[in-house]
Amino acid sequence: MNNYYVVDKSLLPESFGCVIEARKLLNNGKVKNVSEAVKIVGISRASYYKYKDFVYEAENSTHRKAVISFLLNHKSGILSEVLNGISKTNANVLTINQNIPINNMANVVISLDINHMNISVDEMLDKIRNLKDTSKVRLITIE
Repeated sequence: MNNYYVVDKSLLPESFGCVIEARKLLNNGKVKNVSEAVKIVGISRASYYKYKDFVYEAENSTHRKAVISFLLNHKSGILSEVLNGISKTNANVLTINQNIPINNMANVVISLDINHMNISVDEMLDKIRNLKDTSKVRLITIE
């Protein structure tokens, strides 16, 4: 979590809050598409797409979750190695989505319950990055 800050929204550009509001409209089904959402909140589609994966609202939740994405070499046992590493952090795997390997690489997205982790999310991501057959390890979202 070294790459993240909690900042009072009064210090940030107004467009950040608009991106969050647009995402809420989309998630709640109040609008059909991004074009409608950005029109309602008053930002451009370009602004929405520029910040949508980087701006989130802080929540006071007791159920913390994270979603991570990475590429795996198409090699027997590597996903098991990743899952064993995650298990050692006391994170709980909620979902796993692995696409079929293309050019010997498979995209994997894992959602985690991180309430009881014994290390930071950044440390866990570094451990996954250090595995021989993983690449492009990225935190997608956290709440």
